Amino acid sequence: MSITKAAGKATIWVPITGLGIFAIASGYLMSLIPLVLDQNQFPAQTAGWMASSYYLGLLLGAVIVEAIIAKIGHRQSMVGFLALTALTVGGMMLWSHPNIWVFLRLVAGIAVAGVFVVIESWLLICDSAKQRTRRLSLYMLVLYGGTALGQLLISALGASGQAPFILIITMLLVSLLPPMLVRGAKPPVTEHQAMRWKDIRALNKAALFGCFISGMLLGPIYGLLPLFLTQQRMNEAQVGVVMTAVVVGGMLVQPIISLFAGRGKKIWQIACCALLGVIAVEGVIMSGSSQMTVISYMMLGMASFAIYPIAISLACDDIRPEQVVSATQICLLGYGVGSVAGPLMAGAMLSMMPYYLLACMVATFASLVMGKNRTLAMPQ
Repeated sequence: MSITKAAGKATIWVPITGLGIFAIASGYLMSLIPLVLDQNQFPAQTAGWMASSYYLGLLLGAVIVEAIIAKIGHRQSMVGFLALTALTVGGMMLWSHPNIWVFLRLVAGIAVAGVFVVIESWLLICDSAKQRTRRLSLYMLVLYGGTALGQLLISALGASGQAPFILIITMLLVSLLPPMLVRGAKPPVTEHQAMRWKDIRALNKAALFGCFISGMLLGPIYGLLPLFLTQQRMNEAQVGVVMTAVVVGGMLVQPIISLFAGRGKKIWQIACCALLGVIAVEGVIMSGSSQMTVISYMMLGMASFAIYPIAISLACDDIRPEQVVSATQICLLGYGVGSVAGPLMAGAMLSMMPYYLLACMVATFASLVMGKNRTLAMPQ
């Protein structure tokens, strides 16, 4: 039986459904934490420590989760990582202390890395490159749509008391139900093979670079762009509109990625995303109206959120199915390194953040299309 037919029986809706509920809970928590830090009068540096701790956990998780998936399988791993995430939120609700929260965000980073690797590798184990790209586009659409919906819950449900934490924990526990109830659901490959060093070196360099640059872009966009917009004298409503435009742009581009799956070489698709990003940032810098600013930021979201699914799909195009978990782990590691380095670099030049984003986009385009490094720019 072919992998594609087996994958059909495994149904991708188990990880996708769990992901959607998880994304709503994560989006709500993402908006809740800064507000609760202020309510609890935690030291100002706590937010920075929690962010660093979370991304450190993401990196640690990217290193260790492959062995866990290989030992207990995708379905049980998904249940375990989602349950661990819920436990960290419960700990934050019970113990209101900055040091405990920093530690819990470290554990949460490990758990979330596990969720991402499980779901991404589950979707990528198939024998069609076109199918991989379409599945990842659906994955990104559900992830970002759920995150945006979760962030809107702040205005609808508020951030006071323990009720928000209880709701988030409840949603995370509900996200456990699809993998728990559908016991026969699993990817078509049950044995997983760790990639040796020579296999890692053979991975498409453009794909790994794309994962890294995606982290370099999305880390600052998520973590620092609202602060930059505030410094530009935007009020809370205007910041909300701009951030919504970025996320909506990221959602709108996913069907386009799916439409072009299998058409043309993915390295050129990444380069086109970078070029769109250059145009978008130029629009932000030169904008003379609020409408133009919103449109430019939406284009920036389209460019930034498109790179990762194309890059990770490219990384898995020429490897064996049993190596997909390992490859996904390596791609997430590259993304995690970028997510740590990006905010540090952008934060050092916060008032010039558009120029940082522009430099990332130009470097990506130049490296893939006009660079002299033939290894990186090798068409696939």
